[in-house]
Amino acid sequence: MAATTPTAELSLCMSSRISVLPPSDYLLSRDVCSYGYFLLAPNRWDVHRECLGRAFLLSDGPVYAEIEQPNGQGGALRIVLSRALSSNERRDFVTQVTRMLRLDEDSAHIAAFHAVDPRWQKLGRGRLYRSPTLFEDVLKTVTSCNVQWPGTISMNRRLCEVLGEHVELGWDGSRVVLGGGGRRSRRPTDARVRLYAFPSPEKIARTRPATLRARCRTGYRDQRIVELARLFATSPSRGGVDQAWMEDPNTPDEDLHEALLELPGVGPYAAANIMQLLGRYARLPLDTESVRHGRSLLGYKGTSAQVMKKVKAHYAPFGEHAFRSYWFEMWEFYESKHGPAHTWDRDTTGAMFTAALLSK
Repeated sequence: MAATTPTAELSLCMSSRISVLPPSDYLLSRDVCSYGYFLLAPNRWDVHRECLGRAFLLSDGPVYAEIEQPNGQGGALRIVLSRALSSNERRDFVTQVTRMLRLDEDSAHIAAFHAVDPRWQKLGRGRLYRSPTLFEDVLKTVTSCNVQWPGTISMNRRLCEVLGEHVELGWDGSRVVLGGGGRRSRRPTDARVRLYAFPSPEKIARTRPATLRARCRTGYRDQRIVELARLFATSPSRGGVDQAWMEDPNTPDEDLHEALLELPGVGPYAAANIMQLLGRYARLPLDTESVRHGRSLLGYKGTSAQVMKKVKAHYAPFGEHAFRSYWFEMWEFYESKHGPAHTWDRDTTGAMFTAALLSK
């Protein structure tokens, strides 16, 4: 399957650069490495260069991009791409990057969170990494339910490699070779690497569930993933997902939550998690990690259901920021085990950041 997907054969001389000015308090290493999805394909966090790389799917095909912040907090984001973009592609690309990095959450928005929970003000925590598109966020959530983290990693990697379009670029043995000067090597190399984008809804919608089960190891999720893809590939006027309505901050929380629960494979946990990925932080996606957190850090006792109820009540006073307060407590615990998240290699520490795995 992967061999037949469209390929972008790119010349090294066709690189392009984009500069994006983030909010004044934005720090790439902290705000990218703030949620587990940064460790899932097609994301590639380079711990040595503090650089995020990934392939994006645009109208003329995939493009690989590397995002750095050479001047530190508040400094411009320097983005190097594997090919030049048309004006329409450029607008789409910037929209995807803005969503992924939550650049639309300005400094005042983060300050409002710190006013409610000042514990995170000194560290500047407030933004949570997400995907460039709602569809990718929904599938990453569905593939994280009822499975251990290594299984989530595997499913997302296989979805990209089996169904995603790819960019083929040079490889110097340790990193991608992009042209255009700067610190990146221009040395010619015979080594090549394929970098896959997350598959489009249209591609997955045309895929047999049995293929997802056999080649992507999605298990019981196979049919639900195809059904989700078909809904995202269909216009709202014909019964598909109204993504603009879901992304609109004026859509009432309750209406959005009910609509999410109607999606195939989306239960209470998944719906609450997708809500926070949409910038709605009032709900908590409670699971076994929540129980572990409630017992080990908050000192609650009782059955799992009783502990979950107590955890929910504990964070209720944080109101519309409840998930942020809850999550950054969890994230601080994970980092206490293996250091700051921006030092986590995707294939080693990043493959075991949940509490159950960190304890091994």
